[in-house]
Amino acid sequence: MEIDDIYEDESYRDRISTVTEDGKRNWVYALKPKGVYYNYRTALAVLYLLVFFGLPFIKVNGMPFVLLNVLEGKFILFSKIFWPNDFHIFAIAMITFIVFIALFTIVFGRLFCGWICPQTIFMEFVFRKIEWWIEGSPAKQRLLDKADWTFTKVWKKALKHILFFLFSFLVAHTFLAYILGIDEISKIITEPLSNNLSLFLGIIGFALTFYGVFAFVREIVCTTICPYGRLQGVLFDQDTMLVAYDYKRGEQRGKFKKNEERILGDCIDCHQCVNVCPTGIDIRNGTQLDCVGCTACMDACDFMMDKVGLPKGLIRYASENGIEKGEKLHFTPKIKAYTAILILLTVVLVALLFSRKDIDVSISRVGGQLYQEQPDNKLSNLFNANIINKTNQTFPVEFRVENYDGKIQLVGEHAIQLKKEDITKSTFFIILNKKDVKKRSIKLEIGIYRNNKKIQTVSTKFLGPFV
Repeated sequence: MEIDDIYEDESYRDRISTVTEDGKRNWVYALKPKGVYYNYRTALAVLYLLVFFGLPFIKVNGMPFVLLNVLEGKFILFSKIFWPNDFHIFAIAMITFIVFIALFTIVFGRLFCGWICPQTIFMEFVFRKIEWWIEGSPAKQRLLDKADWTFTKVWKKALKHILFFLFSFLVAHTFLAYILGIDEISKIITEPLSNNLSLFLGIIGFALTFYGVFAFVREIVCTTICPYGRLQGVLFDQDTMLVAYDYKRGEQRGKFKKNEERILGDCIDCHQCVNVCPTGIDIRNGTQLDCVGCTACMDACDFMMDKVGLPKGLIRYASENGIEKGEKLHFTPKIKAYTAILILLTVVLVALLFSRKDIDVSISRVGGQLYQEQPDNKLSNLFNANIINKTNQTFPVEFRVENYDGKIQLVGEHAIQLKKEDITKSTFFIILNKKDVKKRSIKLEIGIYRNNKKIQTVSTKFLGPFV
């Protein structure tokens, strides 16, 4: 049996789920899910919110764990400062991110959307919970929306939207903490409003935008606005993992009758999968662009199957090929290969992030200068050094010639003192024994030491006479 043979009416494909046939907004009143998957998602959402609100407070060695100050071009990840000369890491990260998204979507579909997308987390585990708490079940919400403006309706709507905005205001401050740092945010909060009026207005604007998205726009972000959602329609194939209805097992649908031998399919047409869907679709219509893979319908269907004594898994994680062939979801060679590539890309990116040096040193000979004859049969070259200190500490460093018996003589200073988060320039002579310079140009290895501990080795060229 083919799925095309089951559904003659496919008018649902003519419009998104949030729009009615006459073009009006189809407001989604989603029933609160319950079940194993929802419990897992709740635990993940709690962890997500704790990390999101707690991360700006975490510091390592006095530095924020994460800071994305686009205003000053200052970026800190894992308490490491990233400078413009780290752009290659950013470029590799962007390429890795794009490839990762493509491969992840081909293999796992909208797993990200349903489980860890911020839009889903905030909508389903914050704003909708507030709505359920104040206005009650979807049926009560519908009645309240249709009712006249009584005192009860006014205070419920007012309380809901006040809480919505207060949470949005909190989120706006948290986002700003990721940009400016928690210390700066604390300072701004304690200062008079007139000192930071433009910043305050910016926070209000962001809070209003965030509030508007979750109070009114809602699932339209997922079904229409989000570019990732549009991209997925191109990347899906018949082996992609998705939340799928087993039409071969479920059809033909029919109401369940107790103590009667069932000759129809396992779908009892209870519509619970539709009632819990946060985007208002009927998963039984097959793969749809509006599905965010949140598993709410899986929990609802498993609950009903358990109630009527039928096997669970009528709606489950599967692929189109798996449903067609009646097979359980399994890793195909293609999925294994893509997953291996995903792991490799992640390892490479993490390795780049953690192998990045806190100090970048470049040493070069001063242009237009030849070697200099020195007493005691020695030669010298004049060098410039640019040193980028990416830490928030001030400390001295020392240069040493590693591969020759040489001496370094600073020009105009007794020691090289690196300022925190700054670029230090230094000029110095490297003096070698003339007998060691056996070629016109020889390679030098310069060790950079901090407290007698080598932190980096830099190569440069030493120019001698023609031999």
